[in-house]
Amino acid sequence: MIDFFAEYYRYFMALHIIAVISWMAGMFYMPRLFVYHCRLEEGSEASEMFKEMERKLLRIIINPAMIFAWIFGLCMAFGHDLWGDLWFQIKFFCVILMSGFHGYLSRWRKLFARDENTHSENFFRKVNEVPTLLMIAIVFLVILKPF
Repeated sequence: MIDFFAEYYRYFMALHIIAVISWMAGMFYMPRLFVYHCRLEEGSEASEMFKEMERKLLRIIINPAMIFAWIFGLCMAFGHDLWGDLWFQIKFFCVILMSGFHGYLSRWRKLFARDENTHSENFFRKVNEVPTLLMIAIVFLVILKPF
C-alpha cells in the first residue's frame, strides 16, 4: 500500500496544493466577512445575506477543501514516510492548529447565524492574522526543512 502512495506522490502533491489554496482562501475570507457582518443590524436584509454567504463559504469551499488537504497531505506523508522528520512534526502540529482555527470559524459562524455574536469588528480583524501566521510557518517548514 505504501508503494501506491509513493508512486502517485506527485499527483497527491498537486491535489494537496489545490486543496490548500482553496482552504486558505476561505480561511482568509471568512474573518473578513465577520468584520463586515459585525457592522450590520441583526435581522436586517444585509445581515441575512451575510449569514447565507458565510454558511455557503464554509460548507461549499472551506470544509471540503480542508478535508481534501488532509487526505492528500496524509497520502504524501505515507508515501515518503515523513513521520520521523522534525520539520514535518512541527508542520503537522501547525496544520492541527489551522484545523482548530477552522473549528473556531465554524463556531463563530453559528453564533452569527443565531444573532449571538459577542465579538467586535476589531477582534475579527486581529484573528484574521492567525491563518496567515500559520501558513507562513508551514510554507517555510515545507520548503526549507530546517530540522
